[in-house]
Amino acid sequence: MYPRLVTRALSAAAQGFAAVSIEMPGAGKRTPLPGVEQARADLIRAISAGDRPGADVIDRLILPLVDQAVPEWQITLDEVLDRPEIGEKVGFSGGVIAMGTRLAAIDSRIAAAGLFAGSYVPGVTMEEARQVTIPLHVLLQWDDEGNDRGMALDLFDAFASTEKTLYANMGGHTGVPQFAGEDAARFFARHLGSAVD
Repeated sequence: MYPRLVTRALSAAAQGFAAVSIEMPGAGKRTPLPGVEQARADLIRAISAGDRPGADVIDRLILPLVDQAVPEWQITLDEVLDRPEIGEKVGFSGGVIAMGTRLAAIDSRIAAAGLFAGSYVPGVTMEEARQVTIPLHVLLQWDDEGNDRGMALDLFDAFASTEKTLYANMGGHTGVPQFAGEDAARFFARHLGSAVD
């Protein structure tokens, strides 16, 4: 993840944006989230058997991450936005789509979001999507083996935003084409402005 994040941060900086990322709960050297490894194993077992994972498996895998990550992102925004050189408009890009959805639903500082439909979606996320009204740029890899395409399309439909765009590309989870990042950069420049002339 780090090389991709550095590349994205440098690209954002070249566009005139400040960029910040935080380590996801349970990732890297952080303490593993209780029950998540078992939920991940249950998800893989269901997918390998050709079954759709149950809602309980999705909730056990995704919700602990969302419940911990969203407050951490809000604390991060508090710290970053206190800096005088940082503007007021915030864009959120990437991450687990359930996390970005909740953050966009509850934090009015988020002015636009670029979300990656690359994970399963808890039922509560569908409800939270109905509260999201900011401009959205949603990327979907059509052949993503770890994503339920129908669920991703249902989530996109659930967003209450009057300006939302779904970008679907052929390929798997890590096959995002270079131009998809360029499209996202134009989206953020349009909605957040840019310090670069």
